[in-house]
Amino acid sequence: MAHQIFTFMNREDEGAFLRVLERSVFEVYPRRVPPDWTTFRLTADAIDRLPEREVYLVASDLGPAHVDAIKRGPDKGHWRIDEVRSPVLYWERSALNDDGELLWGQLWAELDITQQTGRREAAPSAFRARVLELTAWLSKTFRKGDPKGSWIGPATAREVKEGRLKLREDTHSGRLVVPHGMQRPKAPIGRKFRR
Repeated sequence: MAHQIFTFMNREDEGAFLRVLERSVFEVYPRRVPPDWTTFRLTADAIDRLPEREVYLVASDLGPAHVDAIKRGPDKGHWRIDEVRSPVLYWERSALNDDGELLWGQLWAELDITQQTGRREAAPSAFRARVLELTAWLSKTFRKGDPKGSWIGPATAREVKEGRLKLREDTHSGRLVVPHGMQRPKAPIGRKFRR
């Protein structure tokens, strides 16, 4: 089963997150790797060089990135990273929607043996430890979101508390999210009775 965490991070929280990640060796790849891509090591100073929304972080000291060529479609000629066979952490960065609300991002890593993914061996124990250490840091540093299921960076939570930012789930229904313990905004009367 995949290890998945939903997060809300503004640029300040992303900087703190990158400072934690740079303690380990991670190479940066976009979701669809162009043939001329040159990888670089992840550091806190590299925040401006990161792909816009979807990032693969490969633990290159623990194993290589396994890639497959895309043979059809608009991305033909690009490469696709195999998340199951590679020691890779997928990071979907938080982004603003058209209404100025911050949509959640996610961290995802395949750690276990599952029939659905076809993985025959569990992820290397060093990679598993790295992901679980990162999860522990997130749960210690970030605030729980309300409704349950997401983590909010401290700088992002401060902006929400000051009323400068709204958070929204990046799903079809897209509920508003607030830091745990904060008063939830009341729904407009017209939406209350809509089915």
